[in-house]
Amino acid sequence: MISTAQALAHLFDLVGTLPSENIPLRHAAGRTLAHTVIANRDQPPFPASAMDGYAVCNAAAGASFTVIGEAAAGHAFGGEVSQGNAVRIFTGAPVPKGADRVIIQEDVTCAGDIITLCANLNAGTHIRPAGGDFTNGTAFTGPRILSASDIALLASMNIAHVPVTRKPVVAIIATGDELVQPGETPNAAQIIASNSYGLAALLDAHGAQTRLLPIARDTVPSLEIAFDLAADADLIITIGGASVGDHDLVGQVAMDKGMDRAFYKVAMRPGKPLMAGRIGSSAMIGLPGNPVSAMVCGHIFVLPVIRKMLGLKAVAAPRRTAKLLTNLGANGPREHYMRAHISEDGLQVYDRQDSALLSVLSQANCLAVRSPNDGTRDSGDLLEIIDI
Repeated sequence: MISTAQALAHLFDLVGTLPSENIPLRHAAGRTLAHTVIANRDQPPFPASAMDGYAVCNAAAGASFTVIGEAAAGHAFGGEVSQGNAVRIFTGAPVPKGADRVIIQEDVTCAGDIITLCANLNAGTHIRPAGGDFTNGTAFTGPRILSASDIALLASMNIAHVPVTRKPVVAIIATGDELVQPGETPNAAQIIASNSYGLAALLDAHGAQTRLLPIARDTVPSLEIAFDLAADADLIITIGGASVGDHDLVGQVAMDKGMDRAFYKVAMRPGKPLMAGRIGSSAMIGLPGNPVSAMVCGHIFVLPVIRKMLGLKAVAAPRRTAKLLTNLGANGPREHYMRAHISEDGLQVYDRQDSALLSVLSQANCLAVRSPNDGTRDSGDLLEIIDI
């Protein structure tokens, strides 16, 4: 068996960054910017009023000005402001030539076309300088996952199409005679396929494009068909059948299909019977069949692999520390990813850690990480966690 860190290093070696594609900005949220893009304009493109008021020059408390025109957002005043004149101006409008200050309307009294400034003027100029946000040629760096705020910034930079990394196509193959699809009626010895749906939801939410293939039965021909259907995917994920039982045929069929195996078995719980390699142009990860094991391995191994394929940094799932609310017994020889819940009160590690209990995983919002042979832990101790 190898450690989780060694397994992840092998997995990173199996994949590289996928090619980029240009897509409309409207569809770029949540996608990964493939490389740096450059602003096409200044923002704002002109000195702009930050307030509603009057544009003047050489303002002084108590001075009077004659209003000679108006400037509004999208409608500039065509003339120039000289001493003793003012232009009515609204937020976002271009500041007229000659004006060096906007007097907010609360500091002005009006009598027809004449305005008089109050004795206690607001100290600000209330003018946003041209290029105050960014200038033509400003770099917006990638790779990065594009947020809604990023989309707004790119739009203001006048970037209508964005280079993003192509979504990794992930083929998910659930295996086992015991499985039926949700909505079907299982016989007395069958269960509902859940892992494939949970993994697809997890990976889709983090930038992949998943394909759920038909359930592969515990026969060589059925598994061969499944692998053939998945051959054009960037990543093939199998669930179950990777152990050493008489009906665990995934590894055998994968090897017959030409898999170059990178490793088999990881010193972790849940998730020990993990397998990985390459088949043709596809990377492959063989996950355990227990539901919690498959989902935990999805967080620990598959998501970091997806991130690398998207061009993001190849790193393990981020960890932070939290304070235990209860005592914990000593850990065994394998790294343990325990289902837990973090709140403002602290970290509650669930008593039931069986790898078949999806109800416990559904309640969890983090994994508490125990290193191999970690001793007993007391309430108040700090423990590393991975948010899920």
